[in-house]
Amino acid sequence: MRALVVGRNVRSWPGQRYITSRLRTWHRSRTFTPATAVVHPHVSAFPSPRHVAPLRKAFQFYIGSFSGFDRQIWLLTFASFVNRAGTMVVPFLSLYLTKDMGLTLEQVGWIMSCFGAGSVVGSWLGGRLADRMGFRTVMVGALVTSGLAFIGLQYVKGFVPFGAGVFVLMVLSDAFRPAMFVAIRAYARPDQRTRAVTLVRLAINLGFSLGPALGGFIIAHGGFSGLFWVDAITCLGAALILWTGLPPVAITTSTTAANGLAHASPYRDRPYLFFLLIVTLISIPFLQYFSSVPLFYSQVHGLSEEYIGLILGGNGLLIFLTEMQLVRWCEERRLGLHTILQASVLLFAASFAVLNLVPSVAFLWVGMLFMTVGEMLCFPFTNRMANERADRGQPGSYMALYTISWSVAHIIGHSLGLNLIAWVGYVSTWWIFTAVLLVCVGMLFLMQRMLQREAAART
Repeated sequence: MRALVVGRNVRSWPGQRYITSRLRTWHRSRTFTPATAVVHPHVSAFPSPRHVAPLRKAFQFYIGSFSGFDRQIWLLTFASFVNRAGTMVVPFLSLYLTKDMGLTLEQVGWIMSCFGAGSVVGSWLGGRLADRMGFRTVMVGALVTSGLAFIGLQYVKGFVPFGAGVFVLMVLSDAFRPAMFVAIRAYARPDQRTRAVTLVRLAINLGFSLGPALGGFIIAHGGFSGLFWVDAITCLGAALILWTGLPPVAITTSTTAANGLAHASPYRDRPYLFFLLIVTLISIPFLQYFSSVPLFYSQVHGLSEEYIGLILGGNGLLIFLTEMQLVRWCEERRLGLHTILQASVLLFAASFAVLNLVPSVAFLWVGMLFMTVGEMLCFPFTNRMANERADRGQPGSYMALYTISWSVAHIIGHSLGLNLIAWVGYVSTWWIFTAVLLVCVGMLFLMQRMLQREAAART
């Protein structure tokens, strides 16, 4: 005890004065002081500025991710949200065909094939027309004609006529997508294009999450015919927004035009075609998380529909809250485009490997987390890659092929995953998709080498 007493004849121990001062400060901070008393200078009722600064900086970074866009980008975003919020026929199409029209599941499968085929043709046609007529005309025309097609489709009955009607509807509807990508190129600065695409993607995802919820309410109170009318009205409303709000803009090419590359054809652009093959191969496993993986949750882990909805909803919520900020962070850190794409595909592969390696419900959330972060890194930056190659030629044709790669993945992916599960089971299917994604990582390295050789040959 004597060694701890601070006195004149006792030798002080190291740090004694500092600790004594901190103890006195602590004691005073917990002692009642009248309102008129002088507060110790080291004690404050409010957080220290050095503690507030990181929070303020984080908030400014979050809000800043949405800033800097021109009015036209926000109009595109709002129109995309309105259009997708009215997307109600497609999510309930199989239910409508079986319950209201009395078609068999085999017939429904053929009609969904018409759906995918129409999407491919529409994407190709929309890109070609955007280069010839301008993206604004194509977008508005696609929305108006698809809105009228939704009104007419509800009166079409029979397996063959309805399949033809769905094909025509998708040709008209999906002509919008490549024209929208060209519009983003025109209205956003080159350094903003990735974030602009991400912003529009957020609006589409948010609208698509609201559409089915509203659709179920409409079916319960007004029947299936109400879905067609609401889909048509939102298409026409989005067309009105774009026609009145977007000024016509001449499409300008980048500095590659001066190098004689402005008229390059995407069909002869070998690195770009190889890139589209990679995008298709990546997208096929990714789509399993919205077709066969929910069945895995239910049949193998015994999860209820409500719990499955929570896991899938976590994907949308995380994207909505963090995707813009993640994209901005990658761009400010000047991370290489190829590095980002390779890392994203590795995350996709890890998400499938986790399902097999750790058969626990808790790790289903981990797999969804890997997939979600991979999605936020992959698809905005694959779009950036397509935009950069589109500087070589006609943007509409380039972006049309990019959109078609997605449509092909939709045609193949859902049925392939379900058939693999029927043939070899869930475990083998997840390993097959893991292997495919690892092959895609190698293909991305190969594409990087192809682009390096191309750049070296040009210099």
